[in-house]
Amino acid sequence: MPSGSGSEDSDAMNDVSRLNRTSDWTQIRVCVVGFGVAGFAATDALLQMDAQVTVVDGASREKHQDKATLLEILGAQFQFDDDVTLPNDIDLVVLSPGVSPLAEIVQSAKARAVPIWGELELAWRLRDLDNAAPWLAITGTNGKTTTTRMVESILAAKYGAENVRAAGNIGVPMCEVVMDPHPLAAIAVEVGAPQLPFVYSMSPAAAVCLNLAPDHIDLFGSFDEYRQAKARVYQNTSIAAIYNEQDVATEQMVEQADVIEGCRAVAFTVSIPHRSMVGLVDDILADRAFLSDRATTALPIIDLGELPSSAPHNVQNALAAIALTRAIDVEPEFIKAGLINWKAEPHRISHVAQINGVDYIDDSKATNTHAAFTSIRAYSSVVWIAGGLAKGQDFDELVEKSASRLRGVVLIGADQEVIADALSRIAPHVPVRQIHNTQDNVMASVVEQAAELAEQGDTVLLAPGCASWDMFRDYAHRGDAFAHSVRELGSR
Repeated sequence: MPSGSGSEDSDAMNDVSRLNRTSDWTQIRVCVVGFGVAGFAATDALLQMDAQVTVVDGASREKHQDKATLLEILGAQFQFDDDVTLPNDIDLVVLSPGVSPLAEIVQSAKARAVPIWGELELAWRLRDLDNAAPWLAITGTNGKTTTTRMVESILAAKYGAENVRAAGNIGVPMCEVVMDPHPLAAIAVEVGAPQLPFVYSMSPAAAVCLNLAPDHIDLFGSFDEYRQAKARVYQNTSIAAIYNEQDVATEQMVEQADVIEGCRAVAFTVSIPHRSMVGLVDDILADRAFLSDRATTALPIIDLGELPSSAPHNVQNALAAIALTRAIDVEPEFIKAGLINWKAEPHRISHVAQINGVDYIDDSKATNTHAAFTSIRAYSSVVWIAGGLAKGQDFDELVEKSASRLRGVVLIGADQEVIADALSRIAPHVPVRQIHNTQDNVMASVVEQAAELAEQGDTVLLAPGCASWDMFRDYAHRGDAFAHSVRELGSR
């Protein structure tokens, strides 16, 4: 684990490299690319700093009319066009998280040697250094939101809910958080891979990559590029770089990370922890990393049975949350209280109903193959509902590992043929029903088809392994549609 000083990549070193909350931004011309939630917050923050801001977005103006008009009054300029181009005379580009590093506008900025920052980088620069709360950064292919909420609950138990925030990829932009005048004690920062390629100076107190599996290949071009983006979460970490002892890729990330001198490598494990680990000792989640006598002692935190969910992946998430919060000296009693108070997010292995002896489970948040397999393996006999936007993923390994548990499969969405092909080659014995209807009422047909395939004792599982945007607003909309259709089925 190399030790660094937090220096920036060479393509970000120019006149803007030292900009922060106390700088004069009045002559800085910034182009914000993407006007979603994070883009709006970044634009608003830059206007508060008196920067000259131009926003470009490939959507129509009608989609963002109200927010665009508001920020135009404050001085922002907007370019809405299918063919997004980089304006002339720009000193800095700020990218919204959904913009691919391969996008033409990004390549244009690089060709013109214009520094590129992600929204997280901008937020880190704009922190109030007189009231700077530690950031606890959480990434991983799966489990980010659950772990972030666990950390938030733990921090709230210690500091009070009004003094902590969960932000970032979880829906609250970090630029919004750092510009809030209310000082915070600590921030749980969910970090998605698309937020990481253009982060340079961010220095979390503790960081974790929970796991790594193929995802977002469409944004990054390859799994290796995706992995490299994830690994940046550890850059400049100051206290603890936390990894999954069962996922060698995360350990390698820590070994290769350029961290602040004195930062420690800490593992979480579902086995008995060695020194510098948190893990399980006789069904007790325990810390053997953040105590002075860790060579011979483990500090008990919480009994396994006291967790609201003892599913294997949630035990791992809880162990990661323990490591993150112990890194900033949160006492065991607050960690225990926070974990007991934690409530699972909707659409994450949520039990909807039991009808005729069949359980219906909503895991619409399973938007990649790793998450879908995690869901499937929790049940012995599954009618799997899958499909949507595959994001460049390959489904062969998922099908191979899951075939013995599949009673049947119902496929929907734009990329369903990718899954159908894998099933026909690897698990030809599994019945597959494909639904090509793309209307809002598709879930009624999906649930009916799944119910026909299911037998008493089975689980009908919505774990699509794909993004939802081809047919739904988001994964929550998809999960809500599924739950509504299940309840309608049960009322007949």
